[in-house]
Amino acid sequence: MSLTGAEIELRIEAAPVARLATVDARGDPHVVPIVYAVHGGRIWSPIDGKAKRSSRLARLANVAVHPRVSLLIDRYDDDWRTLWWIRIDGDARIVTIAALAPDELAAIEAALRAKYPQYRQTPLFRDTPTLLCVAPRTRRAWQAGAI
Repeated sequence: MSLTGAEIELRIEAAPVARLATVDARGDPHVVPIVYAVHGGRIWSPIDGKAKRSSRLARLANVAVHPRVSLLIDRYDDDWRTLWWIRIDGDARIVTIAALAPDELAAIEAALRAKYPQYRQTPLFRDTPTLLCVAPRTRRAWQAGAI
């Protein structure tokens, strides 16, 4: 079944997690779950204070070399009639908060804090305050049936 543009937008904004697919310098794929918020037609994911294996994140190194990325947002359930997914292909860039206008930064931070109450205890940024910004190029969506 098809999803309407409005349904796609609602699901993108409401989903708690996306999977970010990047490609490293050797051409190998790299997929990680990310938190994100939508603002200004772009998808913003902070490099936040959650525990990480390293402060040198592969996703940032990969985007610096190959900015084309894919995001997968989906719903799985044992009732396969309720399955759906949305894939967003886009161009990513690394943005430090110093590069953003104060009002734009405030809006992005507000969207992230509203979506994730965990940011009351977890720092929104780590080290140099940085965001990954994805500008969507294409969206594809599928759902198993009427939900």
